[in-house]
Amino acid sequence: MRYCRLLGTALLVMALVAPGLAVADEEAVDALRERWETITTEVPESEQEQAYAELVDQATRWVDDNPEEADARLWRGISLASQARAKGGTGALGLAKEAREDLEKAVELDPDGGNGSAYVTLGALYHRVPGWPLGFGDSDTAEALFQSAREIRPDGVDVNYYYAVFLEDEGRDDDAREYARRAVEGDVRESRQASDEALRDKAWELAERLSNR
Repeated sequence: MRYCRLLGTALLVMALVAPGLAVADEEAVDALRERWETITTEVPESEQEQAYAELVDQATRWVDDNPEEADARLWRGISLASQARAKGGTGALGLAKEAREDLEKAVELDPDGGNGSAYVTLGALYHRVPGWPLGFGDSDTAEALFQSAREIRPDGVDVNYYYAVFLEDEGRDDDAREYARRAVEGDVRESRQASDEALRDKAWELAERLSNR
Protein backbone atom coordinates (compact mmCIF):
# COMPACT_ATOMS: atom_id res chain seq x y z
CA MET A 1 0.00 0.00 0.00
CA ARG A 2 2.81 2.39 0.95
CA TYR A 3 4.53 1.57 -2.38
CA CYS A 4 1.35 2.36 -4.28
CA ARG A 5 1.04 5.71 -2.49
CA LEU A 6 4.67 6.55 -3.29
CA LEU A 7 4.23 5.50 -6.91
CA GLY A 8 1.08 7.61 -7.18
CA THR A 9 2.91 10.62 -5.73
CA ALA A 10 5.81 10.15 -8.17
CA LEU A 11 3.44 9.97 -11.13
CA LEU A 12 1.65 13.10 -9.93
CA VAL A 13 4.94 14.98 -9.67
CA MET A 14 5.89 13.85 -13.17
CA ALA A 15 2.54 14.99 -14.53
CA LEU A 16 2.99 18.40 -12.93
CA VAL A 17 6.63 18.85 -13.95
CA ALA A 18 6.47 17.50 -17.51
CA PRO A 19 4.30 20.35 -18.90
CA GLY A 20 6.74 22.85 -17.43
CA LEU A 21 9.61 21.12 -19.17
CA ALA A 22 7.70 21.13 -22.45
CA VAL A 23 7.07 24.86 -22.12
CA ALA A 24 10.75 25.45 -21.33
CA ASP A 25 11.78 23.49 -24.43
CA GLU A 26 9.31 25.39 -26.58
CA GLU A 27 10.61 28.70 -25.26
CA ALA A 28 14.19 27.63 -25.99
CA VAL A 29 13.25 26.68 -29.58
CA ASP A 30 11.46 29.99 -30.08
CA ALA A 31 14.38 32.00 -28.71
CA LEU A 32 16.95 30.28 -30.93
CA ARG A 33 14.76 30.41 -34.02
CA GLU A 34 13.92 34.09 -33.56
CA ARG A 35 17.55 35.03 -33.02
CA TRP A 36 18.59 33.00 -36.07
CA GLU A 37 15.94 34.76 -38.15
CA THR A 38 17.23 38.15 -37.02
CA ILE A 39 20.85 37.31 -37.81
CA THR A 40 19.99 35.81 -41.19
CA THR A 41 17.80 38.64 -42.41
CA GLU A 42 18.92 41.78 -40.55
CA VAL A 43 22.53 41.54 -39.38
CA PRO A 44 25.14 42.80 -41.91
CA GLU A 45 27.12 39.98 -43.53
CA SER A 46 30.36 41.32 -42.04
CA GLU A 47 28.95 40.74 -38.53
CA GLN A 48 27.13 37.47 -39.08
CA GLU A 49 29.94 35.05 -38.27
CA GLN A 50 30.33 36.42 -34.74
CA ALA A 51 26.56 36.60 -34.26
CA TYR A 52 26.16 32.96 -35.30
CA ALA A 53 29.05 31.97 -33.01
CA GLU A 54 27.19 33.51 -30.08
CA LEU A 55 24.05 31.67 -31.13
CA VAL A 56 26.01 28.39 -31.21
CA ASP A 57 27.14 29.06 -27.62
CA GLN A 58 23.52 29.58 -26.62
CA ALA A 59 22.43 26.38 -28.37
CA THR A 60 25.32 24.44 -26.81
CA ARG A 61 24.08 25.24 -23.32
CA TRP A 62 20.74 23.74 -24.30
CA VAL A 63 22.40 20.65 -25.81
CA ASP A 64 24.54 20.17 -22.71
CA ASP A 65 21.40 20.10 -20.57
CA ASN A 66 19.35 18.06 -23.08
CA PRO A 67 21.73 15.90 -25.17
CA GLU A 68 18.90 13.66 -26.37
CA GLU A 69 16.56 16.51 -27.34
CA ALA A 70 16.07 16.58 -31.13
CA ASP A 71 15.28 20.30 -31.32
CA ALA A 72 18.40 21.17 -29.35
CA ARG A 73 20.54 19.20 -31.80
CA LEU A 74 18.65 20.62 -34.77
CA TRP A 75 19.14 24.25 -33.83
CA ARG A 76 22.77 23.88 -32.85
CA GLY A 77 23.32 22.13 -36.19
CA ILE A 78 21.56 24.89 -38.12
CA SER A 79 23.50 27.54 -36.20
CA LEU A 80 26.83 25.80 -36.84
CA ALA A 81 26.02 25.40 -40.54
CA SER A 82 25.13 29.09 -40.75
CA GLN A 83 28.34 30.06 -38.97
CA ALA A 84 30.31 27.88 -41.40
CA ARG A 85 28.65 29.59 -44.37
CA ALA A 86 29.40 33.04 -42.95
CA LYS A 87 33.01 32.12 -42.21
CA GLY A 88 33.73 30.46 -45.56
CA GLY A 89 36.95 28.86 -46.77
CA THR A 90 38.73 25.84 -45.37
CA GLY A 91 38.53 27.33 -41.90
CA ALA A 92 34.83 26.55 -41.92
CA LEU A 93 35.27 22.81 -42.40
CA GLY A 94 35.42 22.07 -38.69
CA LEU A 95 32.17 23.92 -38.12
CA ALA A 96 30.54 22.09 -41.02
CA LYS A 97 31.56 18.71 -39.58
CA GLU A 98 30.15 19.63 -36.17
CA ALA A 99 26.93 20.76 -37.84
CA ARG A 100 26.65 17.44 -39.68
CA GLU A 101 27.04 15.50 -36.42
CA ASP A 102 24.29 17.48 -34.70
CA LEU A 103 21.91 17.31 -37.64
CA GLU A 104 22.40 13.58 -38.09
CA LYS A 105 21.76 13.13 -34.37
CA ALA A 106 18.61 15.25 -34.71
CA VAL A 107 17.36 12.95 -37.49
CA GLU A 108 18.21 9.90 -35.39
CA LEU A 109 16.11 11.30 -32.54
CA ASP A 110 13.35 12.61 -34.81
CA PRO A 111 13.08 10.99 -38.28
CA ASP A 112 10.91 13.92 -39.39
CA GLY A 113 14.01 16.09 -39.00
CA GLY A 114 12.18 19.10 -37.63
CA ASN A 115 9.64 19.11 -40.48
CA GLY A 116 12.43 18.53 -43.00
CA SER A 117 14.75 21.31 -41.82
CA ALA A 118 17.54 18.92 -40.81
CA TYR A 119 17.49 17.26 -44.23
CA VAL A 120 17.59 20.59 -46.09
CA THR A 121 20.56 21.82 -44.05
CA LEU A 122 22.39 18.51 -44.37
CA GLY A 123 21.77 18.55 -48.12
CA ALA A 124 23.23 22.04 -48.37
CA LEU A 125 26.27 20.96 -46.34
CA TYR A 126 26.96 17.92 -48.51
CA HIS A 127 26.51 20.16 -51.57
CA ARG A 128 28.83 22.97 -50.44
CA VAL A 129 31.57 21.18 -48.51
CA PRO A 130 34.57 19.91 -50.53
CA GLY A 131 34.74 16.19 -51.14
CA TRP A 132 37.29 13.66 -49.89
CA PRO A 133 40.05 13.93 -48.73
CA LEU A 134 39.48 17.51 -47.53
CA GLY A 135 35.85 17.26 -46.56
CA PHE A 136 32.73 15.10 -46.69
CA GLY A 137 30.94 16.69 -49.65
CA ASP A 138 29.11 14.29 -51.94
CA SER A 139 26.58 15.09 -54.69
CA ASP A 140 24.69 11.79 -54.45
CA THR A 141 24.22 12.16 -50.70
CA ALA A 142 23.17 15.80 -51.11
CA GLU A 143 20.51 14.87 -53.66
CA ALA A 144 19.17 12.05 -51.49
CA LEU A 145 18.87 14.44 -48.54
CA PHE A 146 17.06 17.05 -50.62
CA GLN A 147 14.67 14.37 -51.83
CA SER A 148 14.00 13.34 -48.22
CA ALA A 149 13.20 16.96 -47.40
CA ARG A 150 10.85 17.16 -50.39
CA GLU A 151 8.98 14.06 -49.24
CA ILE A 152 8.31 15.76 -45.92
CA ARG A 153 7.60 19.31 -47.15
CA PRO A 154 7.31 19.36 -50.95
CA ASP A 155 6.05 22.95 -51.14
CA GLY A 156 8.66 24.47 -48.83
CA VAL A 157 10.37 27.60 -50.15
CA ASP A 158 13.69 26.60 -48.56
CA VAL A 159 13.46 22.98 -49.70
CA ASN A 160 12.93 23.88 -53.34
CA TYR A 161 15.32 26.84 -53.41
CA TYR A 162 18.33 24.96 -52.05
CA TYR A 163 17.55 22.00 -54.28
CA ALA A 164 17.41 24.37 -57.27
CA VAL A 165 20.81 25.84 -56.35
CA PHE A 166 22.22 22.32 -56.12
CA LEU A 167 20.76 21.38 -59.51
CA GLU A 168 22.22 24.48 -61.14
CA ASP A 169 25.67 23.62 -59.81
CA GLU A 170 25.20 20.11 -61.19
CA GLY A 171 24.58 21.58 -64.65
CA ARG A 172 20.91 20.53 -64.69
CA ASP A 173 19.52 23.94 -65.63
CA ASP A 174 16.06 22.79 -66.75
CA ASP A 175 15.43 21.02 -63.46
CA ALA A 176 16.95 23.92 -61.53
CA ARG A 177 14.57 26.35 -63.25
CA GLU A 178 11.59 24.16 -62.35
CA TYR A 179 12.49 23.96 -58.66
CA ALA A 180 13.33 27.66 -58.49
CA ARG A 181 9.82 28.30 -59.80
CA ARG A 182 8.39 25.96 -57.16
CA ALA A 183 10.29 27.90 -54.50
CA VAL A 184 8.81 31.18 -55.75
CA GLU A 185 5.33 29.65 -55.50
CA GLY A 186 6.06 27.76 -52.27
CA ASP A 187 4.58 27.97 -48.80
CA VAL A 188 6.15 30.34 -46.28
CA ARG A 189 6.37 29.01 -42.73
CA GLU A 190 4.79 31.28 -40.14
CA SER A 191 7.69 30.68 -37.77
CA ARG A 192 10.32 31.42 -40.45
CA GLN A 193 8.51 34.06 -42.48
CA ALA A 194 11.37 36.56 -42.86
CA SER A 195 13.98 34.04 -43.98
CA ASP A 196 11.56 32.19 -46.27
CA GLU A 197 10.53 35.46 -47.96
CA ALA A 198 14.22 36.31 -48.44
CA LEU A 199 14.74 32.90 -50.07
CA ARG A 200 11.68 33.45 -52.25
CA ASP A 201 13.35 36.62 -53.61
CA LYS A 202 16.55 34.67 -54.30
CA ALA A 203 14.54 31.93 -56.00
CA TRP A 204 12.91 34.50 -58.29
CA GLU A 205 16.35 35.88 -59.22
CA LEU A 206 17.62 32.35 -59.87
CA ALA A 207 14.62 31.48 -62.05
CA GLU A 208 15.08 34.69 -64.05
CA ARG A 209 18.78 34.03 -64.56
CA LEU A 210 18.18 30.49 -65.69
CA SER A 211 15.41 31.57 -68.05
CA ASN A 212 17.73 34.06 -69.74
CA ARG A 213 20.46 31.55 -70.54
